[in-house]
Amino acid sequence: MPLSVYIDTKQFDTANMRIAVIHYPSALQSAVYGLFELFEMANELCQQAAAFSCEILTTEQLPKGQQYEVIILPPSLKSDYYLEPSDHLLTWLAQQHKQQATLCSACSGAFILAQGGFLEGHQATTHWALEEAFKERFPHLTLDIHQILINQGDIITAGGVMSWLDLALEIVARHAGPAVMNQLGKNLVVDTGQRSQRYYQQFIPKRNHGDKAILEIQAFLDKYYFKKTKNIEMADLGHMSERNFLRRFAQATDLKPSEYIQRLRIQKACEKLEQTTKHFETIATEVGYEDSSACRKIFVRILGLTPKQFRQRFVK
Repeated sequence: MPLSVYIDTKQFDTANMRIAVIHYPSALQSAVYGLFELFEMANELCQQAAAFSCEILTTEQLPKGQQYEVIILPPSLKSDYYLEPSDHLLTWLAQQHKQQATLCSACSGAFILAQGGFLEGHQATTHWALEEAFKERFPHLTLDIHQILINQGDIITAGGVMSWLDLALEIVARHAGPAVMNQLGKNLVVDTGQRSQRYYQQFIPKRNHGDKAILEIQAFLDKYYFKKTKNIEMADLGHMSERNFLRRFAQATDLKPSEYIQRLRIQKACEKLEQTTKHFETIATEVGYEDSSACRKIFVRILGLTPKQFRQRFVK
C-alpha cells in the first residue's frame, strides 16, 4: 500500500533502531511477519532515512556479535515452546539485555521473559485467559491482566493475541514520535487510543482445584446465580461449616463467594447484552439485581465500560 503522508521527525532520535523479532517454534506467523511489515511502513512515514531496521531471527539464528536495541517475543497459539523455552534463547536474551536491549513480549511471549528471570521486580501483562497458568508457574511475579500494554523502560509486555500491534505502535512512538505512530494507526485503520484488556475479559471460573465439594457449589451457582444465596446455604450444600466453606471456596477459586457471584452475574449480563436487545434494567433484574444502578456500578468496575459502551463495542 503506497503511503503519501510523511511526518517531520527531526525532534526525535530517528537514527536506525535495530529490532529483532524472534521466530521461535510455534510463534504466530501473522505476528512475526506483521511486525516486520509494520516497521517497514513506519519507515515510509519518516522524512529522514529509515528509522527502523527489523530482522526476523529463528532460535537457531541468534547472532553472537550483533547487538539489538529492541527484541520482540511474539504470541503463540501452542504452549509447547513458550512454556519451556530453550536455554540457548534465554542465554542470548540475557546477553542482549545486559547490553541495554529492551525486551518485549506480546501475549504468551511473557512466559519466556518470566522463565528467563527478566520480569523480576517488574509489572507485566499477558493474555487474560493465561492469567491462571502464569500465576501457577510464576506466583512471585506481579501480573496485571487488565492492561493491554505495560511499558517499564527496559521491559515492555503486551496482553492479547493481537497486542503485537499495540506493542509495535508503542515502539514506533518511543523512537519516531507520536505523530508517526498516530499516522501509522490511521493508515492501518487501528485504534491508537488507550484501551484496557478488561473490555475483552470473560469470567472463566477456576475448576481444576480438585475440591469436589466446591465444584458442586460452583455447579449450583452456574444454575442459580440470579438467586440470593447465603453463605450458610452454600456451606450446607457442601456439608461443611460456614467458616470452612469460606476458607475452601477462596482457596479453590481465588475469590470470595460474594465476588464470585458478582463476576458470574456480570458475565451473564455481558452475554445478554450481546445476544439480546433487552434494556439493561431488564437484564440487571434477570441476573439477580433488584437495583439496576448497583448492577451498573459493578459492571463498570469489572469491565471498565458502561453497559451501553459494551454493547456499542461488541454488538453490530
